[in-house]
Amino acid sequence: MLRARPFRLSLLVPALATLAAAALALPAPAVETHPFSVHDMLAMDRVSDPQVSPDGSKVAFTVRVTDLAANKGRTDVWLLDVATKATRRLTTSEANDTNARWAPDGRSLYFLSTRSGSSQVWRLSLSGGEAERVTDEPLDVDGVEVAPGGKALVLAMAVVPGKTPAETKAIAVEKEKQQASGMLFDHLFVRHWDTWSDGTRNHVFVLPLGPDGRPSGAAVDVMKQMDADCPSRPFGSLDEAVVSPDGRSVVFGARDAGREEAWSTNFDLFEAPVDGSAAPRKLTTNPAWDAFPRFSPDGKTLAYLAMSRPGYEADRFAFVLRDLATGKERKVDLRLGPGKFDDRSPSEFLWSADGKELYATADHLGQKALFAVDVASGKARIVVGEGTIDSPRLLGLDRVLYSMNSLLGPAELYAVAAKGGAPVKLTGLNDAKVAAARFGTPERFSFTGAHGDRVEGYIVKPIDFDAAKKYPVAFMIHGGPQGMFGNDFHYRWNPQAYAGAGYAAVMVDFHGSTGYGQAFTDAINGDWGGAPYEDLMKGLDFALKKYPFLDATRVGALGASYGGYMINWLHGQTDRFKCLVVHDGNLDERMAYYDTEELWFPEWEHGGVPWDPKSTYGKHNPIDYVKNWKTPTLVVHGMKDFRVVYAQGISVFTALQRRGIPSKLLIFPDENHFVLKPANSILWHQTVLGWLDQWLKK
Repeated sequence: MLRARPFRLSLLVPALATLAAAALALPAPAVETHPFSVHDMLAMDRVSDPQVSPDGSKVAFTVRVTDLAANKGRTDVWLLDVATKATRRLTTSEANDTNARWAPDGRSLYFLSTRSGSSQVWRLSLSGGEAERVTDEPLDVDGVEVAPGGKALVLAMAVVPGKTPAETKAIAVEKEKQQASGMLFDHLFVRHWDTWSDGTRNHVFVLPLGPDGRPSGAAVDVMKQMDADCPSRPFGSLDEAVVSPDGRSVVFGARDAGREEAWSTNFDLFEAPVDGSAAPRKLTTNPAWDAFPRFSPDGKTLAYLAMSRPGYEADRFAFVLRDLATGKERKVDLRLGPGKFDDRSPSEFLWSADGKELYATADHLGQKALFAVDVASGKARIVVGEGTIDSPRLLGLDRVLYSMNSLLGPAELYAVAAKGGAPVKLTGLNDAKVAAARFGTPERFSFTGAHGDRVEGYIVKPIDFDAAKKYPVAFMIHGGPQGMFGNDFHYRWNPQAYAGAGYAAVMVDFHGSTGYGQAFTDAINGDWGGAPYEDLMKGLDFALKKYPFLDATRVGALGASYGGYMINWLHGQTDRFKCLVVHDGNLDERMAYYDTEELWFPEWEHGGVPWDPKSTYGKHNPIDYVKNWKTPTLVVHGMKDFRVVYAQGISVFTALQRRGIPSKLLIFPDENHFVLKPANSILWHQTVLGWLDQWLKK
């Protein structure tokens, strides 16, 4: 499954008020408005990776647009003037330009571009002129950061351990000449996510720069002899590597686990001199996950995130503060109170300008909120509590810049006073597109679920809602399972696509979901088909009773990853649904262990290896209940999905066909666990909505 995490009503009321106000604040329908669809979703400009200039007056950021003709996305670097809120596009080539980083003088930007045929670092002066190529590496440069003082660039390149980029390139060229296509392995991973292992590792390089900002020497691999990745594949970034304030060393996160890599979550922090004169030194000995190192503004403290339970990738992160003079460490939890469900797991974080607070994002009651944590006391407060917050950055001394998206629109950039207050919207690249589409109104609800716990969910009403009408229901089940259906603008499972097609979308954050405390998340361990299934059924019953416009006779259930597993599981437990959609979901949990790549996940979730009689692979295994199946089902799978291999989808379809159940199979030879290509996304939505229409709109 895919993983790339008590409820207090007083905290929810402001969120509900904000959602309601936002819905009412949407522009009045104009003559040319239309129902939201996948075409609107793909048309949105995707704003990401904001970077504040040294003087705080400007922000460089990346914008991805969808090129339907080319069937792919294309990215450019944009610039925001904070004072005037004016934006302009800085790069206009047909290549992909990303990862913009400021030079210390604030007058130029380094960025990655494919305009030379490979991904290299370029530099662009804001005073005008053409971009200048900075690197000419034999391999793609996959990430770039500017070291303090601008004396070096930190790069990421995939090399064979112990080999230079040139030697790695020569090895690849030689392999291409060979007529035999066989691949020989002697340890795991043999493949990961959607790529077969080729012997390379993502390594951190330091490229020295002269006073003119140009390279003054060769890039140095500070991980040369390490058989490990930084950033970790496939979702890492150079956020996992930082140069010390004095510029002498680089600290990075990596898993140096040897043959145990496929079943280990033991990521540690390492420190290496920037000139590569010594091997990396391990800084942490925690057997669980350590990540995201960040130096304090005064350079005296290193903060990082750490889990406590080895093998559990959905464990709660806590802050760890290391005094660099003494080596002593102190743990700081992100908690809103003393209650069982009051803890949160931080993800991105940064130091305040004075070093007294940490600003962090974390899943929180169906939102991804921005928190401030007092370093001395550990006391936490919410800075921004609504929407999905990403990429927080300091904006001057007393403000925080961030991106925010919600169920009512894609990401834009905002700023908020560090002490809290009303956020200020800084960009509006998608305002006209949002105004042109009619959205459904989202609403939160809660009920008593499994174990007597309060469980929460969302409903998104159909567009042009009429309370006197009855509407079919798209009951959506999230993946993870340690995830949530939050207040976000999703580019694959967007409830607005169903609202725009005339459906009410209902979603439940069952036990196992993130944002409700670690105990709530842990509740799914070893109980995949127990409490979560109970929550889903009770949640649907509650919604059908609370919202009389929902038609209980026309409900279809849809899910992907763990949600796909749950579709297969509930298919054998109930016949209450008129139709089902299962995307990349396991049928047989036992066989799925042998098929997948990240073994730590099933080993934790099911209590060991399948041949251990104490494990729970057979406790809630959908394959054991195929005999009960009778509901029309659409099966979707990507053939490059190595997390949930496509044989599982073929098996589901085979069972459906053999039992004579109305069914279809949509399989993508070129997609992984996600459907990413624009044309495939359109086909996916057309097929899924067509299936729902066939069975729910008769």
